[in-house]
Amino acid sequence: MISENELVLELKTKDLRSKAFEVLINTYKERLYWHIRGIVLNHDDADDVLQNTFIKVYRNIDGFKGDSKLYSWMYRIATNESLTFLKQKSRKLGVSDVEYQERLVEKLQADVHFDGDEIQLKLQKAIAILPEKQKLVFNMKYFQELKYQEISTILETSVGGLKASYHLAVKKIEAYLKEH
Repeated sequence: MISENELVLELKTKDLRSKAFEVLINTYKERLYWHIRGIVLNHDDADDVLQNTFIKVYRNIDGFKGDSKLYSWMYRIATNESLTFLKQKSRKLGVSDVEYQERLVEKLQADVHFDGDEIQLKLQKAIAILPEKQKLVFNMKYFQELKYQEISTILETSVGGLKASYHLAVKKIEAYLKEH
């Protein structure tokens, strides 16, 4: 297994870039897919956003300074691509971001790639009504089991702020589940 630093060096070396990029995709595609899927909810949309994420990583790898882990940098790109995708979709349909999220959750039941039960569907409905930042923090902490420090690096925000966002998200989700 190649180290992250070696992989970055190979990605920045023209002759080695293609092979290194293949390694990068194979190493990170599943984790990034599930992160994106947690935001956009739909399998086909997640695939599209994942592809866009890797294109952006490929085009911008020379700008990667190594201030964070490669994985954190790619997560940030995937997060931004996912949010941009949702905003474009909601704008195209002429609805608010929240309304679009609610529509996505409704469609989730019909998605052949969603194998959740009724409780998971209710949880997704509760998550859909959260403000964007709380939704991201909740998904990253609860589903992806990332540590606050990792989330802090990815979202470029303080650990204290993340803890507050997560706490508020949990309270709102609990309230929603009790009500429904």
